[in-house]
Amino acid sequence: MQKTEIGVIGLAVMGRSIALNMADHGFRVGGYNRSREVTDTVVREYPHENLIPFYDMESLVASQDRPRRFLIMVKAGKPVDMVIEQLVPLLDDGDMILDGGNSFFEDTRRRERELKAKGIYYFGTGVSGGEHGARFGPSIMPGGDESAYSHVAPVLEAVAARAKGEPCCAYMGPDGAGHYVKMVHNGIEYADMQLIAEAYLLLKYAGGYTNEELAAIFEEWNEGELKSYLIEITARIFRESDDYAQGELVDYILDSAGQKGTGRWTSLESLKQGVNVSMITAACNARIMSNRMEERKAAQSLISGSLRRPAVDKREFAEMVRRGLYTAKIVAYAQGFDLLRHASAEYGWNLNYGRIAAIFRAGCIIQAQFLDEITNAFDNDSDLTNLMLDSYFLEGVNRGKESLQNILCLGIQNGIPLPAMSQAEAYIDAFRGMPVGANLIQAQRDCFGAHTFERTDREGIFHHDWGQDNA
Repeated sequence: MQKTEIGVIGLAVMGRSIALNMADHGFRVGGYNRSREVTDTVVREYPHENLIPFYDMESLVASQDRPRRFLIMVKAGKPVDMVIEQLVPLLDDGDMILDGGNSFFEDTRRRERELKAKGIYYFGTGVSGGEHGARFGPSIMPGGDESAYSHVAPVLEAVAARAKGEPCCAYMGPDGAGHYVKMVHNGIEYADMQLIAEAYLLLKYAGGYTNEELAAIFEEWNEGELKSYLIEITARIFRESDDYAQGELVDYILDSAGQKGTGRWTSLESLKQGVNVSMITAACNARIMSNRMEERKAAQSLISGSLRRPAVDKREFAEMVRRGLYTAKIVAYAQGFDLLRHASAEYGWNLNYGRIAAIFRAGCIIQAQFLDEITNAFDNDSDLTNLMLDSYFLEGVNRGKESLQNILCLGIQNGIPLPAMSQAEAYIDAFRGMPVGANLIQAQRDCFGAHTFERTDREGIFHHDWGQDNA
């Protein structure tokens, strides 16, 4: 039997890609898939001297010396538990299982706890970067037992993307920390994509830009402070010709987008933690609305709306949109890292926010020049409570806030939905100390339910007799 150093269970697109990545880096990889046909296809279409196929778990496990290492790359949820149930009886104390899928962090905490009782180390391992990232260098977020991390670190850090010579992989924290960070990464990704889509809507429908002009604008933006993977691919998308008709492909794609759940998990977790991630929630809701195609079509002829071009030249308008987009992007990341800060305290993870930003700098979907400054912000102040309070980002918010307000006004006047940008402005205004109306809400709650209230001029809890019958 050929010896291996790590096993990859699940050889669909992501599993196959990361297995080949490991093989490229000199690791002897055992590949196993529940379907023999999938394994055969991988071996036939992607032959590699370091990728060894196995057709049963017993042989896969026997091919490794202890402590053994196995990376599960299957669909999140029940399939992960099914693999674990088959694998665990074959393992010994000190062996390690890594889950590289988008598992819900509470499932990861449960599995880590159950397997630890059996002497097996379990790592919830967030992997970002899609097929290309998995194949040539993803961003990797492992969480689990810190003492055992040294046994998996050589593999994970070798195959990860690199930024400024450092691997985009680092130990996140115990139990579910890795999958939690990946969840928030995906939530930020939702918000970032929604913001770019809203900038596109403003430029196209309020600014009157053609796809060719949009491509040029996004290419220019990718040379400055908005430089990122998402901005880069957006520029390319606007120039992509359609396969079946004249014009660009983007104009033939249905105006409806799906979601797999990680953004929604982020939004739900924020409610549990009492943290405002309204932009991520807005991005999830925007996708929900995009799927109401029949109702949207029906309402289009019933609810009036009109387009009004902005009273500025096109170049000036594009720059206004760029500044507004950058400002809103700061807020999205501030919300995401605020959620990480609260979760770290809640679950005792001691997350390193600067290091998290650093591993996002390459390999993942939200990789951006912007992340260098986030790393610097937390390196300068590890106790930073909100990213907007860092001097660099504070200056960016103050510089771009007026542009964000102006493009929101133009969007409303033109009937263009801008849910994420709207939430960015609302968050800034609430955060900077503007009254949010909570005094009136306290009064209402006390009036109808005797819930009491606090005062500005004295300590204590108060109740007032409002002089009317409660409903």
